[in-house]
Amino acid sequence: MILKENISEYQPKLIKKILLTLCWILALFVKGAEVREVNFLGCSHVEPKIWYRAISGEEFVLQCALPDRDATHIYNNSLLKQRTVKWFWQRDKEPLKAIKESSNSALQGDALWFKPVRDSDSGVFICMIWGKIPCLKIVLEVQTKKLAKCSGYDTSTLYLLAGNGNSITCPGTKCYSHIRKPDVKWYKDGHQIKEKKTRKSLKLKQNEIYVNPTYDKDAGIYVCDYVLYDNTTKWTMRTTVTVEVIAKNTIHPPNLLYPTDVMILEAELGKPLELECRVQFGFERASLMRVTWKRNNKENVNEKLNQETSVYPEGLRGHTILHVAKLKEVTERDLGSNFTCFAENSVGNATAVIQLKRKQRVFLLRVLCSAISVLFALLLCTAFIYQHWIEIVLMYRSYLVRNETAGDGKEFDAFVSYAKLDSSESDSTLISEEKFALELLPDMLENKYGYKLCILERDILPGGAYTDEVVTAIKQSRRVIIILSPAYISGPSIFELQAAVNCALEDKKIKLVLIKFQAFQEPETLHPVVKKALRILPVITWKSSVSAAPNKFWKYMCYHMPVKTTKMLGNWSLKDFFLRLLSLVYR
Repeated sequence: MILKENISEYQPKLIKKILLTLCWILALFVKGAEVREVNFLGCSHVEPKIWYRAISGEEFVLQCALPDRDATHIYNNSLLKQRTVKWFWQRDKEPLKAIKESSNSALQGDALWFKPVRDSDSGVFICMIWGKIPCLKIVLEVQTKKLAKCSGYDTSTLYLLAGNGNSITCPGTKCYSHIRKPDVKWYKDGHQIKEKKTRKSLKLKQNEIYVNPTYDKDAGIYVCDYVLYDNTTKWTMRTTVTVEVIAKNTIHPPNLLYPTDVMILEAELGKPLELECRVQFGFERASLMRVTWKRNNKENVNEKLNQETSVYPEGLRGHTILHVAKLKEVTERDLGSNFTCFAENSVGNATAVIQLKRKQRVFLLRVLCSAISVLFALLLCTAFIYQHWIEIVLMYRSYLVRNETAGDGKEFDAFVSYAKLDSSESDSTLISEEKFALELLPDMLENKYGYKLCILERDILPGGAYTDEVVTAIKQSRRVIIILSPAYISGPSIFELQAAVNCALEDKKIKLVLIKFQAFQEPETLHPVVKKALRILPVITWKSSVSAAPNKFWKYMCYHMPVKTTKMLGNWSLKDFFLRLLSLVYR
């Protein structure tokens, strides 16, 4: 029993040891595979092709590229290049090691950067670019400034004043003073620097670059190379200098763009609010910019006033800062407080105040109520005009419009066309078409409203041709009233409708008014002109018996009849017009 418990406790420890051992074996296998791959490609027998010297503690860059006297760049930061380049390092007779990202070395494109390079980085570097460079050996020897006999070797960062004339000296030329040095080859941001006609203000003289004047674009990383012979070995001495273009430190305090002086801002109780402060700072090399919000000109560290800062660089002009204080909800205390934006730099400070004011809802409420009232009134007016449009037009004609029939050469106001029926065909309970045309229509239009109708049997002397008499009567009329019914549509009277349509097409003063006396169906044998007229001309429907003649029907009839008033506009008629208009409202 005890033996089984001991075995069960031992098993997890054994499994862990086995897994750890397998991991170490796998790591050694991968490492060995990398080395064997290099050996397999014959790198162990390849002689170094490039020898570099560097100064310890400075930036340094190695490019995986075969020596080329006409090369115009010393590195390419393309990410695609980085994926195809492999770097290895070997010191003395130590095993070959694959180079990966570390604290002081970085893989960028086809180059290996040291920031900075150290004595321990000395050794042989092997790089491969698949499909281009199977194996390239580079020797790097890192020396201290003392060993390299450097004198006056200052910092590798150089600050140039914009607009002035400046010079950039190769730091490496201040070393190996006992050895004669040839001309220096300069590179900026990886590309070789040459004198150009387009930039006459840039000159190359021995180991220096002269720029006059200096521009923003002159900032960057400069690399300088020169050849150094030590015994029989040809070394390339490479050093770097970082150039920053600066302006003169500002002599002005911060400039508050918003707010300015004292500003009053309306706020609504219980709602979130953001207080913005926008400040412009002049250029300062060692910037001491500071922006903060204070309540009542006091900084209370215990108050939870959420503040955020956004910095927008503007090159040599300085910076613009947007500083925002966020209030979760506006309280009565906030309305009684002064919020001060305080900005300062090494020259001085500036302040501006925002006072919160309760947002007046009354004004907005009045505007909203007024807008709703106007909209409601417009809707009521539109509905009233739509409902009483006929009455309004008739009143307008009665009081404000002249007689349109004077001098038009017409004898009749309307020609009446209807179907002639036998007495046996009429319904005693309803008004017959003939009775409607000969009695009711003249009684209303002639006796009450003053129009003159043309009824063929009454007003035209017999003896002439029927068709000629109809056409002549229509041409002497301003309107043609057609009383539609099944008997009219299917009978001989349809000719009068066709004749009226033709006359209306010739004389624009003639208009047709259709009265739907009874429901009917259009025969397929109807003339196309008649069919089109039935579709597009206005139709008034008759729905009454003898005992109840509808008032609205006669208003529609008057609406389509010609205007025959002779009343002129006057104070009395205008007053009467508005009285009748008001009567429609209070009806």
